[in-house]
Amino acid sequence: MVLFTRLLPITAGLICSAAAAIQETARVVPGAYIVELADDHDVTAFYNNLGSSKVHVKQRMKLEYSLFKGTSFQLNNLTTAETTAEQIANLSMVKRMWPVRVYSVPKDEVVWKGSDKNIADAALRRRRAPNGNDTFSPHVMTQVNQLRAEGVTGEGIRIAVIDTGVDYDHPALGGCFGDGCLVSYGTDLVGDNYTGFNTPVPDDDPDDQCEGHGSHVAGIIAAQTNGFGFTGAAPGVTLGAYRVFGCGGSAGNDVLIAAYNQAYDDGSDIITASIGGASGWSEDPWAVAVQRIVEAGVPCTVSAGNDGEAGIFYASTAANGKRVTAIASVDNTESPLFLLNGTYSTANSPSADSFGWTPGAPDNWGNVSLPLWAVNYDTTDPANGCDPYPADTPNLSGYIVLIRRGTCTFVQKATNAAAFGAKRILFYNNIAGVISISAPVDGILGVGTVTAEQGAEWISLLSTNTTVIVNIIDPDSAPTYLDSETNTLTGGFLSDYTSWGPTWEVDVKPQLAAPGGNILSTYPLELGGYAVLSGTSMACPLAAAVFALIGEVRGSLDPAELENLLSATSNPNLFNDGTATYPFLAPVAQQGSGLIQAYDAAYSTTLLSVSSLSFNDTDHFAGTLNFTIDNLGSEDVTYSLANVVAATAYTLDPNSIFPSLFPNELVPTAGADLAFSSDKVTVPADSSAIITVTVSPPAGLAASRLPVYSGYITLNSTSGESLSLPYLGVVGSLHNATVLDTAGTYLSQSSDPALNPVPANTTFTLPATNGSDANTTYPAVVIDLALGSRLVRADVIPQSANSSSPKEVLGVQTLGNIFGFPQTYVPRGQAGSSWDGRLADGSLVPAGTYSILVRALKLFGDETKEDEFEAAETVVFGIKYS
Repeated sequence: MVLFTRLLPITAGLICSAAAAIQETARVVPGAYIVELADDHDVTAFYNNLGSSKVHVKQRMKLEYSLFKGTSFQLNNLTTAETTAEQIANLSMVKRMWPVRVYSVPKDEVVWKGSDKNIADAALRRRRAPNGNDTFSPHVMTQVNQLRAEGVTGEGIRIAVIDTGVDYDHPALGGCFGDGCLVSYGTDLVGDNYTGFNTPVPDDDPDDQCEGHGSHVAGIIAAQTNGFGFTGAAPGVTLGAYRVFGCGGSAGNDVLIAAYNQAYDDGSDIITASIGGASGWSEDPWAVAVQRIVEAGVPCTVSAGNDGEAGIFYASTAANGKRVTAIASVDNTESPLFLLNGTYSTANSPSADSFGWTPGAPDNWGNVSLPLWAVNYDTTDPANGCDPYPADTPNLSGYIVLIRRGTCTFVQKATNAAAFGAKRILFYNNIAGVISISAPVDGILGVGTVTAEQGAEWISLLSTNTTVIVNIIDPDSAPTYLDSETNTLTGGFLSDYTSWGPTWEVDVKPQLAAPGGNILSTYPLELGGYAVLSGTSMACPLAAAVFALIGEVRGSLDPAELENLLSATSNPNLFNDGTATYPFLAPVAQQGSGLIQAYDAAYSTTLLSVSSLSFNDTDHFAGTLNFTIDNLGSEDVTYSLANVVAATAYTLDPNSIFPSLFPNELVPTAGADLAFSSDKVTVPADSSAIITVTVSPPAGLAASRLPVYSGYITLNSTSGESLSLPYLGVVGSLHNATVLDTAGTYLSQSSDPALNPVPANTTFTLPATNGSDANTTYPAVVIDLALGSRLVRADVIPQSANSSSPKEVLGVQTLGNIFGFPQTYVPRGQAGSSWDGRLADGSLVPAGTYSILVRALKLFGDETKEDEFEAAETVVFGIKYS
């Protein structure tokens, strides 16, 4: 078995890259395919045709929907999978065919989660709209509170949540499932035991029993009144829950396509999914399926991805689909703190003062009352506790050791303290809030964290030789309370984890941004009831809820209209790298239009015809573009147009073929010049005007490094509206950029976890049974894509006379691709594929000597031309069979 993968554990027939890549790409399920059938054929006829041809398959998903008619299946015989698949693809009844790929549950950061399922025991079972002022910080940031003050709740709008299911038993999520309940419709498409690779076993119950992600997402949209004093952004909507993950597994794109189409056919008004994987290609089948639904009139919001560290050009699917609204994440201005209550006292103040803390792992605190001890009194020390303690350090077993977070690992800090007998440690944070940490070190019974402010207060007391006695109740019985802390470092700015666009064809991604960092919401009762998570997964449902609120106000849920309104009224923000804020706008490739403003969008009397403009790269330069201003008001309005530049981001490192990791090198002073057909235009009431924009890309930049310039066309109107339209472009040729790293593409062996190159003429002894064997060392091709490629080939080149007869493909004599290749729409990064001797048609190559020629199609390349591929050939190696 051969798979193209990203940094996955080594399994039979599957190897992982030793390079530091960022995110898993979607893994291919061997022998599993999705087919879309021609309009005049159905699934029954398709399987009857296969049966008459003696092709044995097992159906995975029946995909018979109004916008997609087809099926997914698993071939029973993997040894001839590629040959069989090719035969099926050539059937007249098959319109298109794709491999099944799987996507993992999003890896959002769990900042805090409850430990007591009774935390959510309020007796709320049926629907009621909350009253009172909305002061929940994500809602204040996005003007949701202003719409809520007018009674706008999204009443009557149906939002489908495609995720891990929803814990509808949660009182804040309605307490029931079905008609009259908050979660009134939906289904489980997969069952608990589904992994993404096995056959789904659906049922009718979309309960979120084991993951929690979908319940958190649902609460962001529509949580009802609860003891923590918040609600969802649109608590009047009706939710549909579509479960696409089992317990601890992944979701296949066939399941995701089914979920989207089922949600559409069930009458959903909006569909949201906080799921994705590295891609950058809008032609991905899942992205195409979502695009169709948007084109049919249903808005679809998809999280942009949590791979900001990968830098620019790392768009995620299905968010990178055309017309799909990709949502970036902004950090919350407030950091919710769920703290256990403790007390402390000093000799100068014998009465106890309260403090809040969060336990970590281990958490065997018990009930203790002990003095604090700190290694030093410098609250700015970035490496506090990282070095071994001095020899005169006292026995720390009778203290709680206070250590500042920073520089080295918690384990290293705990190890240094344990060397002098420490049993319990409190870390004080170096940023806003608290976190749950892990420091499994021999001798340490309990660890926990307190806020930076609390730590500084204690250090100040200790520095004056004041004894501080800390009293802690065991975490299993300590009272919990909710607090918050202003996030002065990153609040309101783009989250450093949010993935950057654009796509490989320079489509603008993401479109919008919403609060996603440090978001309080519901969680399954069995997992604690409530949680604070961070990720674009949290930003996406808030945007979906805002779509519902605006749709209620305007009486329209047209996807383009809502996206364009929100884009034009968003607030672009300055660049923040997680440590500091800079005096220039963050690139459009990171923030899209900026932070959404729901009230302004809902009541805007101006509608732009697009949500962004892309001038593409130098080869495909669209130097002049148009957009339309629609004045929907009852009075004439004059608009003054101007250009506000954002920072230009270099894609590639200097003298390198590789993209920079975050933070990318930014050039704040290099911006494009824009010329408008008119700098000022008066648009009569209920009329429109076309604006022509001509761009002059910034000069003086290193085009070989593919700088991405961007900015905002501002439209200040006499009606008082201030609008903006994001744009971007690339200086340089994406086609001429290096796609394949030839030095990082070589032959290794599956038994080497470091994936070191093997010397020439290495011979591999493979089983002749054409199946994976965990005890066999297979040849392994390591492929390093500096940039994405629409087509990657891995051709077997015979080097000995006893090989089969080759044929010429793209100018090379080859036996064909190794099994599992060619791969299409591949993202950038290093990956590996083991090879068991099978060709793409399932046949084994004869014993002999070979090399493997890896060829990756250039960006915007023509796959029919040899010189449009970049190539790297492995060393010669031998194969024999046992």
